[in-house]
Amino acid sequence: MKGLSYSIYSFFVAFTFSAFLLACNNSDDVPPTGTGEVTLEFDNVAGTKNLVLGSGTYQNAAGESFTVDILNYFVSNIKLLRADGTHYTVPQDSSYFLIREAERESQFVKLKNIPAGEYVGVEFVVGVDSLRSVSDISKRTGVLDPADASHEGNSMYWSWNSGYIFLKMEGTSPQAQTDAAGNRKFRYHIGGFGGYSAPTFNNIRTVRLQFGSDKAQVSPGSSPEIHLLADILKIFNGPTQISLATNPTVMVSPYSTTIANNYLNMFSYDHMHVHND
Repeated sequence: MKGLSYSIYSFFVAFTFSAFLLACNNSDDVPPTGTGEVTLEFDNVAGTKNLVLGSGTYQNAAGESFTVDILNYFVSNIKLLRADGTHYTVPQDSSYFLIREAERESQFVKLKNIPAGEYVGVEFVVGVDSLRSVSDISKRTGVLDPADASHEGNSMYWSWNSGYIFLKMEGTSPQAQTDAAGNRKFRYHIGGFGGYSAPTFNNIRTVRLQFGSDKAQVSPGSSPEIHLLADILKIFNGPTQISLATNPTVMVSPYSTTIANNYLNMFSYDHMHVHND
């Protein structure tokens, strides 16, 4: 009887241990549930230097020195990418952000209610898509409001042209031509979504970045903060080299697409932090 009891006991222990291992293995295969938050930080730089408005002096690929007084750009239509090729699209009404170098808080794009899981990259539009650009004013609130008082004279909307300025950069350069006020200023106001009633230039650009070996793990208790760099020197040095002496002012003109093609490449992934609740 002792031998039989021992055998039953041994079987029970082995069965329990096997069930425990099986449960552990199965738990690894269960996808996380719930939602979490993701923050995208847009850190504006000039090469290896931090961008400082009004006082920092930088040099472009043409050897021209310049100072930046204003840098703003729209980021919209955000998608978070998964390793299997699928993605999560942030609901469009919650996917328009205006990054202003003068407003530190605006550089942190907080995305809420993100499905739990692992993300390996991000995609976003620089600018405002054509559909939203022509939507009823009731669909264009917050940073998209053409009359938003927070613009304080630094608007990102052409009232005379009924369109959004996707990227605005202004500053001074000794190489820029003297304007009517006697200042050597440069002004890049880039917009244009392809036209409403007739075709025009289209400066909407889509950026897609991978996180390399890093993974953004999202769960109710884990909130990744993804640090992205926006290098303004790439505005001057991309597929085409831009000269401040030759092109100090670019607004509503076909040449604006040259600058848009350059700033498409100004974004890169740097690193991420994970905040655990």
